[in-house]
Amino acid sequence: MNPVKHQNNTCEAESPESLRMSLAAAMTLGFKPGLFYRNAKLYCINLLLTYKSGCAASCSYCGLSKKEDGKAGEGTFIRVTWPSYHIDDITRQITAKKEQVKRICISMITNKRAVQDTKDICRRLRKENDIPVSLLVAPTIINRDDLIDFKKAGADKIGVAVDLATRELFMKYRGNGKGRPHQWDTYWQCLADAIEIFGKDMAGTHLMTGMGETEKQMAKALQKIKDMGGTNHLFSFFPETGSEMEEFSMPPMDQYRRIQVALYSRYQGKGRARELAQKMIQYAKDAEKEMIFALTIEPKMVEFFKSLGFDECDRKSLPESWQKKYDLQRSSKAFKIKII
Repeated sequence: MNPVKHQNNTCEAESPESLRMSLAAAMTLGFKPGLFYRNAKLYCINLLLTYKSGCAASCSYCGLSKKEDGKAGEGTFIRVTWPSYHIDDITRQITAKKEQVKRICISMITNKRAVQDTKDICRRLRKENDIPVSLLVAPTIINRDDLIDFKKAGADKIGVAVDLATRELFMKYRGNGKGRPHQWDTYWQCLADAIEIFGKDMAGTHLMTGMGETEKQMAKALQKIKDMGGTNHLFSFFPETGSEMEEFSMPPMDQYRRIQVALYSRYQGKGRARELAQKMIQYAKDAEKEMIFALTIEPKMVEFFKSLGFDECDRKSLPESWQKKYDLQRSSKAFKIKII
């Protein structure tokens, strides 16, 4: 990796002159030394707007949440540190690495200055490098006209981080006052507007498992987004240092894996559905589970499960504890495979 001239000189300015970037992005662009596990490559540069006044919201699980004393949160964000660099240095290094960089993602925070700054930064990045730009927007401070402006500035995809699967959980962790200004309906309306303006599969949301939702509630939220014409991005809760929830536990891995199956349509046609299912079977073996079962309403999934060694079975033969967790009033087929 060839380091830039001032590799360790981070920038203390605010946006739009300065932007934070993920540690992986800083390594990719040569700002930070380091190696990727198994020689992995990063193709999307993730950037985050930054202000001394910080984010106006105090979401319970976020490392960037404003503290009770009014100071901006400086913790990790999505598990890693985000050093700041001047936009001139960033654009120069993106140009130098343009053979590897395939996309740029700019993330807003809930700060009124971020609206115009995002438009200006997006426009500059698109002008200086012919690389697609995605925006992770802050619905609380933007409107439909801003989404149109973002598209005019050169963005081609929009992300809306709803995060929570139900209204009740959203309001508990993001919108119950006390520095939590976000509203459930505002986020969903922003997503609907973004899909209409940017097109089908060009806008989507982030959802996070392990926040108290049931698997059925999460699957329902994922399906709602798909039905709207949006895309899904699934994360697992992680206790960020400095957040209100830093002492909370991560959800069990098998919970996250089961929810991944609800994203089957995301993997379909990419040769990854089988890989995902095989990994789940191996995980069950490692965990010394006796059996795995599957339930589907999709006719095309019947042969898929059979090809993996599942046997079709009567739904009433499934353990009672399983039956209680699923809606068996809908027409569906059940399958099971014995592990040990």
